[in-house]
Amino acid sequence: MTIRVLLADDQALLRSAFRVLVDSEPDMEVVGEAADGAEAVALARSTRADVVLMDIRMPGTDGLAATRLISADPELAAVRVVMLTTFEVDEYVVQSLRAGASGFLGKGAEPEELLNAIRIAAAGEALLSPVATKGLIAKFLAQGAGSADGPGPEAYAGRLEALTVREREVLVQVAGGHSNDEIAERLTVSPLTVKTHVNRAMAKLGARDRAQLVVIAYESGLVHPGS
Repeated sequence: MTIRVLLADDQALLRSAFRVLVDSEPDMEVVGEAADGAEAVALARSTRADVVLMDIRMPGTDGLAATRLISADPELAAVRVVMLTTFEVDEYVVQSLRAGASGFLGKGAEPEELLNAIRIAAAGEALLSPVATKGLIAKFLAQGAGSADGPGPEAYAGRLEALTVREREVLVQVAGGHSNDEIAERLTVSPLTVKTHVNRAMAKLGARDRAQLVVIAYESGLVHPGS
């Protein structure tokens, strides 16, 4: 199956470079280009892209606002957003995840890293650049919990109660940045069983993907930095 990719960046030269790279892959195709966030949202709807490579800093509607609009649209539930920026700073990582992005990557990443990011996002997995370590994310999500830009633990209380003990255990492992295979080994179960628990936790918590599970795990207070 071909992965349909939408490019959103206000720099035409960068979009052209990304297009050449993506279109060179047999399992990918660029289905549209946007110069700002509003255009990106409109094209996401019209092209039904699988993955949007979204620049954070764009004129008018920026990448974060556009990602929030895409994440909030039920008709675009299958669209995954990978945030791209030349500024790999901590706050952007948190804001990107809160906005509904599936991943975060610096524009200085190697071509193979970018292509791998598209495939990971299309598969519904969480992707974070090496700079955005799980410890950093834990730290900033915990600091932001309960603040004006974060919903706070009380917002998740009811949904967390719906999780089984095993689903909670798996959620904690997901928040730690572990893969299904690693979680399976840690909990002495099969990877398929882990995948089932992850999918059920996502459904109960209203998470789009694993990246959103990480956000919920920390903002709900289920996981704390250093735990």
